[in-house]
Amino acid sequence: MGQKWVIDVIADLRTFADQNGLPLLAAQLDVTSTVAQSEIASVFEGAPRAANVNASELAPNFGDTRSGHGT
Repeated sequence: MGQKWVIDVIADLRTFADQNGLPLLAAQLDVTSTVAQSEIASVFEGAPRAANVNASELAPNFGDTRSGHGT
């Protein structure tokens, strides 16, 4: 997985939260890690997105729409 670094960053944040008495943040980062792993896998493996994603949130990526960029 070419985007493993983002999972590592989340894990580092999780460790920080754990070591600094931030249990709610640590728990949320566990969820964040699971979501990130799933979403990254779906992007790179072409798997369908999670069923609970709102279709309006799946807008196409038009790149940088500022004048002269992204074309």
